[in-house]
Amino acid sequence: MRRISGSVCASVLFIGVAVTTAGCSAATDDPAGSGQPHDTAGPGVPERELTDAEHILVQRAEQILTKECMKKAGFSYWIGPLPTVDDLKGGRYVLTDVEWARKYGYGGQLEKKSEKARLNDPNAAYANALPEAERIRYSRTLDGDPSKGVLSVELPAGGTVQTPREGCWAETRERLYGDPATWFRVKKTATSLTPLYVPDLVKDKRLVNAVEAWSRCMREAGHAYAGPDEIREKRYALIKGLSPGQAHATEVELAVAEATCAVETSLGETARSLEREYRSKKLRRYSEEIATYQRMRLAALARAKDVIGSEA
Repeated sequence: MRRISGSVCASVLFIGVAVTTAGCSAATDDPAGSGQPHDTAGPGVPERELTDAEHILVQRAEQILTKECMKKAGFSYWIGPLPTVDDLKGGRYVLTDVEWARKYGYGGQLEKKSEKARLNDPNAAYANALPEAERIRYSRTLDGDPSKGVLSVELPAGGTVQTPREGCWAETRERLYGDPATWFRVKKTATSLTPLYVPDLVKDKRLVNAVEAWSRCMREAGHAYAGPDEIREKRYALIKGLSPGQAHATEVELAVAEATCAVETSLGETARSLEREYRSKKLRRYSEEIATYQRMRLAALARAKDVIGSEA
């Protein structure tokens, strides 16, 4: 399985397009990360991306269905804390929301909260406390057993990714998104497209000029950085050894300057506009997969609302 190079991801502008930002995560099947149905949505369903709030709603439904599946197999399963809309606003190429930056900086406190939740995951503690034979059965029940068959997809930029056909995560995906093979294919295709256009996009003179204008704005504000990616590279070194309060204050000052300059120089809008342009030019051969991916996510959203409604 091939991981997209960090240098490409560091240059990604993708300020709001979910199917592109997802391409910069590890190329593994993450049932809780997205996932959704196939052409069962039908041609009458318009294509669009889910909002962050809708994405979180679908994640909650995934957790509820997985809990039901695990319970049927005799195992306990806890629905973990889900991200908030604010959690999902960090980690982009350039900050453009000044108020978010003023509150969260670069999201350092949010990252610590997430890491604490991961370390205190009751499902991991529960599984680790099981006898060995039951622990193996737990893992295979949840994640599936590759020896019983896998789905396999070749990624657009090269490499192959696989996922077990069975298991509670697989059952959850089928209930929400429809045909498992179609969903896995279109999801992995649609979320792995950034390497096909980012290298050309970052060399576009319009973006280069916008970054240079942003850099001048930052220097005038007392922060000398050639581009937002340089801040991402140096961010942790800047707060190393500081108290939590000092680290947050340092992040906030720099993040507010970044977002303010991104708005004043139109870097954020330029990046969004160029992304739309390059995706339109470079990804035409994948238009069917992208449209199906979006329709399946929207169909999953409708199903997720029913799942959560029945749980209430």
